[in-house]
Amino acid sequence: MSPILLLNCGSSSIKYQLIDTETEQPTAVGMVEKIGLVLGLLTHKVDGQSYQMEQKFNNHKEAIDAAVKAFAEYGPDLSTVVAVGHRTVHGGESFREPTIINDEVIATLVELSPLAPLHNPPGIAGIRAAQEVLPDVPHVGIFDTAFFSTLPAEAYTYAIDAEIAKKYKIRKYGFHGTSHSYVSKKAAEVSGLDYHQMRQIVCHLGNGASVSAIENGVAIETSMGLTPLAGLVMGTRSGDIDPDITNFLGDVGYSFEEIDTILNKKSGMFGLCGHTDMRDVEEAIAAGDEKSIIAQNVYNHRLILYVGAYMALLGGIDAITFTAGVGENSPEVRAA
Repeated sequence: MSPILLLNCGSSSIKYQLIDTETEQPTAVGMVEKIGLVLGLLTHKVDGQSYQMEQKFNNHKEAIDAAVKAFAEYGPDLSTVVAVGHRTVHGGESFREPTIINDEVIATLVELSPLAPLHNPPGIAGIRAAQEVLPDVPHVGIFDTAFFSTLPAEAYTYAIDAEIAKKYKIRKYGFHGTSHSYVSKKAAEVSGLDYHQMRQIVCHLGNGASVSAIENGVAIETSMGLTPLAGLVMGTRSGDIDPDITNFLGDVGYSFEEIDTILNKKSGMFGLCGHTDMRDVEEAIAAGDEKSIIAQNVYNHRLILYVGAYMALLGGIDAITFTAGVGENSPEVRAA
């Protein structure tokens, strides 16, 4: 067996799988949830057994270390790993295909971090932590932005000064591309339809959330933009707002850094009702919490607007698919 370790470092979680390259099946899977919150949870599954550990994970480095400890204690042995694949959020215009990670690549990812402040930094931390554990194998970046490199100009162009946009490479990049690509192909396989003759909408609904329109196997629109802040209401991110809100907040005394923190880390569902986990939101709704009820309605409203717009853009759809934590596990959201 020549296993490959796959790491997906999200804004508040890490998912991992150890894949047998001969069978293309996982021999172990796991997840670290609620990183940076009061109490996190690590779940490690191997040989039909599930092992869990609750503790506070202050950052992604601590979460990676805990996952490595789980492999050491419960298996499989990581010493036979031949490569590590890293889901990497923002590749900008620099990376449009899987890329061997070296110091130059990491430096570019650091430069792109302001465009993905919740994702590139933990992703880089995950890369560095994994390189410490497995220094003698290649580490490969798989970029979320790559799938959306096919967006037409009318979709990726912002209606701002064209020279400024060109100088600073301000455009829609899109994110969660690896997920949207895989899920759309899987939907075609499950439905028995030809992937290259389908009109699809994919809803990736997790702590971060995005929607894509895929026509004949090609992405033509997506909800996230220059950064992962745009689009849907998310766990801690606002999604679409009036851009001048940032100026208003500056006028009343908030600094640029404070505004960035508000929009990326203190908005979305957390800002509306104090919860980032949809399971907690649904429990609060069941208990009659008015803030959570309003938050859920705002979340659903924004999602419906995007799905409806993409249906119009595609001229109808052959499939709509839901994935990620909320998409997979919340029938209430899917039914909305």
